[in-house]
Amino acid sequence: MKDRVQRKLSFDVAESQTPSMCGNSMRENRETREAPLADGGGGRSGKAEPKPDMHATRESDGVVVPTKQANNASQPEWDAAESVEGRTPTEGNAEQPHPAPDAVPGKRRGMGLLGIRLAARRDRRARFTALLHHITPELLRASFFELKKNAAPGVDGMTWWEYHQEMDLRLEDLHSRIQRGAYRAQPSKRQYILKADGRQRPLGIASLEDKIVQQAVRVILELIYEEDFLGVSYGFRPGRGCHNALDALYVGMQRKKVNWVLDADIRGFFDAIDHTWMLRFLEHRIADPRILRLIRQWLISGVSEDGQWSRSTVGTPQGAVISPILANVFLHYVLDLWTDQWRRKEAGGEMMIVRYADDFVIGSRYQRDAKRFLQELHSRMEKFGLTLHPDKTRLIEFGPFAKENRQRRGEGKPETFDFLGFTHYCSQSHLGHFLVKRCSIKKRLRATLQAIKEKLRKRMHLPISEQGQWLRSVVRGWLQYHAVPFNRKALETFHRRVARMWRHVLRRRSQKGRQRWTWQRMYQLIDRWLPPVRILHPHPSERLIVGPKVGAV
Repeated sequence: MKDRVQRKLSFDVAESQTPSMCGNSMRENRETREAPLADGGGGRSGKAEPKPDMHATRESDGVVVPTKQANNASQPEWDAAESVEGRTPTEGNAEQPHPAPDAVPGKRRGMGLLGIRLAARRDRRARFTALLHHITPELLRASFFELKKNAAPGVDGMTWWEYHQEMDLRLEDLHSRIQRGAYRAQPSKRQYILKADGRQRPLGIASLEDKIVQQAVRVILELIYEEDFLGVSYGFRPGRGCHNALDALYVGMQRKKVNWVLDADIRGFFDAIDHTWMLRFLEHRIADPRILRLIRQWLISGVSEDGQWSRSTVGTPQGAVISPILANVFLHYVLDLWTDQWRRKEAGGEMMIVRYADDFVIGSRYQRDAKRFLQELHSRMEKFGLTLHPDKTRLIEFGPFAKENRQRRGEGKPETFDFLGFTHYCSQSHLGHFLVKRCSIKKRLRATLQAIKEKLRKRMHLPISEQGQWLRSVVRGWLQYHAVPFNRKALETFHRRVARMWRHVLRRRSQKGRQRWTWQRMYQLIDRWLPPVRILHPHPSERLIVGPKVGAV
């Protein structure tokens, strides 16, 4: 009996081997339970304060595990030869299972990090009070190698290759500064890229050491919040991507009774995130003030543009390593939980939602539900400092009866909506059944072809083999994303236009080019270098993973 109790204690949340820090005299993880928020997420009731509550109730509950490890601790905890009993607290409720020692130090996702996920999964209201010691030199090293090697440098001017020359010494110094509280975030370097509509999107390029630390913190946050995020969220999450969101949208609209679609987009979302609300949401799960201090530094570090520094009061820089997980946490509390609650308590019919970052689509059976939801959604967004984009947010009739109803009212064909690079439209199968079909957005297709044309002109006088290799990589990359069922027409158009542009460039290389590059000779070149047109993605209903946390609501 005693052996079974010891095994149970050693298999739960992991304990760190890192020396104790200032303010934490004992080396253990403590998770604190709290009451759920009235606003939707787990947390303290009422209005939360920006500072974490380090003296929350039930702080002393549970068993304190001693730092001495069992024999054969390098083996899995349940195989250890013997264990050391932990002491019970002087005051508290019934004993709770507590962390086991880290099993395999040096691995990025050893038992120490795995213990975070186990604790988050076991108690959805637990708050983690000791997380900084999980940022080890090994985790920093793994985070460094996960960065893009050829990414643009930040304000420090340090590239990945320059940092790699003395990587071990630099990472050791960085780890020491983090643990001592001497690490300071640097401002982000401002750069702009063109958007599809011709406007400029501001980016914030962090310094290299900031990227390393942000990646390490991102790993820890993902272990916690991946247990909390709903299945309707697909953007910037491990094991999920754009096509998973597209598949969930297709299957949801085919299987649920959807007659109205709300296509919504949040205006300037990354630049409008409220810092106070962001930290309050994080405090629902994170009670380690040192982790919160790191995140606060990145939020308020500001940006440097043309040598001028400006302070950031709202928003998180697009392009920063930590921004995607922070955006998902923010929208998890602002949108996902609220929508799920509204669907269960307020909707009169079926509803579904699929969200990718700040882009989301909501399907509703009844028009009255969709209109009321949109009205309340505006109020919900304003409460947290966000606004819906007026031009990109539309409520349209879309579904199996849309064509018939619109023809009866004399309004023409059903409207379409764009999501993740595809235009979704109503159609029918050869048996007359309703189908949702997708095609590449025409405006973006034209913009992509124009960009290829300009770059191809700059490569006019390069050897044909180099031109062919470059075009092969471009065409293959475009096809790998857009080669979905029912999109063959757009694929053939793209392939044909690229071939014509290539022939036009080759014929202008010399005076005899017009006679030499006939279509018969060009077809041989196309067959050799350009990938053929074929559907690469399976049908959405075949690929969609059905599970408790996957798919549309």
